[in-house]
Amino acid sequence: MKHFKIWLTIFGALFALNTFAQNYFEGGDDKYKPLVGQEGKDVIWMPTSNELVAIMLKTAKVTPNDLVYDLGSGDGRIAIAAAKDFGARAIGIEFNPEMAALAQRNADRSGVGDRVKIINGDIFVEDFSKATVVTMYLLPDLNISLRPTILKMKPGTRVTSHAFNMGDWEPDSEIDSPTKAFYWVVPARIEGDWVISGMEPQNKTILKLSQHYQKVGGTLQIGSNSQPILNPKLDGANLSFSYIDRSKTSHLVKLAVNNNEIKGIDKSSGYYDTEITGKRR
Repeated sequence: MKHFKIWLTIFGALFALNTFAQNYFEGGDDKYKPLVGQEGKDVIWMPTSNELVAIMLKTAKVTPNDLVYDLGSGDGRIAIAAAKDFGARAIGIEFNPEMAALAQRNADRSGVGDRVKIINGDIFVEDFSKATVVTMYLLPDLNISLRPTILKMKPGTRVTSHAFNMGDWEPDSEIDSPTKAFYWVVPARIEGDWVISGMEPQNKTILKLSQHYQKVGGTLQIGSNSQPILNPKLDGANLSFSYIDRSKTSHLVKLAVNNNEIKGIDKSSGYYDTEITGKRR
């Protein structure tokens, strides 16, 4: 009941601000008719507008190659849109068995029942680790509770959340209209010291990286010379940064991270591209 009472307060404010599509109130069928605001497990049901659903899925760059998991899928509209409008496969997880059954019927009626599956289950129990895209409209404390699980997912997994963020994990981008939503890319774990081969064969090269979610920093030590890396960017499993060598030539390094190994290109502005590899020590 604690979550429910908190949500009632939030709901009142959001209800006034949100732009509801009229079919919010047309929901249900002859077997089950959910009501906006009805109580569920830790939340109440308040669906995402069709306009925001489309924007969230576009922001996540959903394609037919994706497997979208919608956490707390309600009437199935996000999973259905992912399949119908973006060609993806989609799985919704919904705790309310009547709502889950309705969502599956909605998928079948929409002609995407072969690509949409609605599971009657608990988002903290069901395995969604194979998702390439995760969508959700949950409360802040639920987002925080899910955060460790999401951060363990494959780097590059895209995540969107209607209304609520994930605490100090800052989003990669925000959606401001028609209502608030957030977007993240799960970052690879890159912190630590990496021994680099190929950058300057005659000198031992150490890349020392620090990390706070997708925000990274560090130093590059080539032989006895050390310098901060410039303009570091981590996008899923892809790390890039710049540095200046001893001859004052600028370099752009692009690396793909695979657990404790990295591989990529050192692009010199003055000479040529060099393949480099590295291992975390």
